[in-house]
Amino acid sequence: MITDQLLKKYPIISEQVDARELRVILGELETQLRSGNVGNVIEIGCYVGTTSLFIRRLLNAYNFTGEFHVYDSFAGLPPKTSEDKSVVGDQFVTGELLAPRKTFVENFKKAGLQLPVIHKGWFSELAQNDLPGNVTFAFFDGDYYESIKDSFRVCTPQLSDSAVIIVDDYISEALPGAARATDEWTRENGQEVRPQASLGIIQFRRSGFYDDALGHY
Repeated sequence: MITDQLLKKYPIISEQVDARELRVILGELETQLRSGNVGNVIEIGCYVGTTSLFIRRLLNAYNFTGEFHVYDSFAGLPPKTSEDKSVVGDQFVTGELLAPRKTFVENFKKAGLQLPVIHKGWFSELAQNDLPGNVTFAFFDGDYYESIKDSFRVCTPQLSDSAVIIVDDYISEALPGAARATDEWTRENGQEVRPQASLGIIQFRRSGFYDDALGHY
């Protein structure tokens, strides 16, 4: 697997993701690329670009010709809601994990990699047409309930059949809102989530999804 080669060759530039989590994320993407289920790739919540850099390297290794889009406020975390209250206390506060867009761009330049299409703004401000169609791989790293809920809201109509969605912090006592939003979406839309490491993996099936526009599954 090219995933393992990349993890051995390149450094992880932040502490917000570890090698085990990256191996899962990249492994799922590589499975999509190897299967020929190639559309567009999105990452909602990119911080300084640690995961984005590895995604780009893997896409390059497979001569990926689709679009790669990333989304972030580049202004740190938004305020929490009641859905984000944790039994282990408040470990994250408004404005934390701030990483300017400039830092993200500089990290790509240092690595000599092509930039993805960058979208700056709060996830609550995103509209469906801000995302490309035919999304075959999506990584959600919004931390909080409302951010993950907004990620599903804008991404769901753009998903291809057999797309993969990975939600960061699905298993996290400090960030319970991510799992709450994910579990709500899977229950409402006839999907299943598979926990692995701290992540939740969804193998999307259009056949199990209730389409509000069409009024049927």
